[in-house]
Amino acid sequence: MPQGTVVLDFGAFPGASDASVAVTGQGGILAGSLVEAWTALAASTDHSADEHLVETLAVKAGSIVAGTGFTVYGVNVNQNEERDSARSRATRLREPRLYGKFNVNWVWN
Repeated sequence: MPQGTVVLDFGAFPGASDASVAVTGQGGILAGSLVEAWTALAASTDHSADEHLVETLAVKAGSIVAGTGFTVYGVNVNQNEERDSARSRATRLREPRLYGKFNVNWVWN
């Protein structure tokens, strides 16, 4: 099973709500191959291993291109609400953002 690590980069602060990175050089991958990705518990240039563990980052792999590779996607699943204090209710959702680089492990078969 081919496997590796890529860096998912959400950019400089204030960052972005989602990011993706292409994994190429996978000559044996087929359109029906199964791909997986998950947050690596290892420090990156921007975040500690602990931050990788507790961040609200969902990671998935997909968009397979046979004989080439696939894409790793990351999205912040945290839903922040702004509240109207006079009415004590949510008025709108703020766009949740992450910043910097996160390590992501992947495997396919």
